[in-house]
Amino acid sequence: MAKTDWQLQEAKARLSELVKSALRQGPQQITVHGQPAAVVLSRADYDRLTKKLPGFVKFMQKSPLKGTAIKLKRDKSLTRNNGL
Repeated sequence: MAKTDWQLQEAKARLSELVKSALRQGPQQITVHGQPAAVVLSRADYDRLTKKLPGFVKFMQKSPLKGTAIKLKRDKSLTRNNGL
């Protein structure tokens, strides 16, 4: 099984190996006193996680249902009957 957890002192001493592991195997966790403290990940993983997503309007404009006629009827009463 591939190593994915590194103690801080080990990560400092073997930084090159740690970075290569992040590239090959995915995110690598660094612990301090046995507690998770940081994660090293590849640039590709970082870019994927921080990629700016299009806004809601753009999302809806790309919908395969764009242009479909939907007739909605709005209840214009001032109050709603909650089944009471």
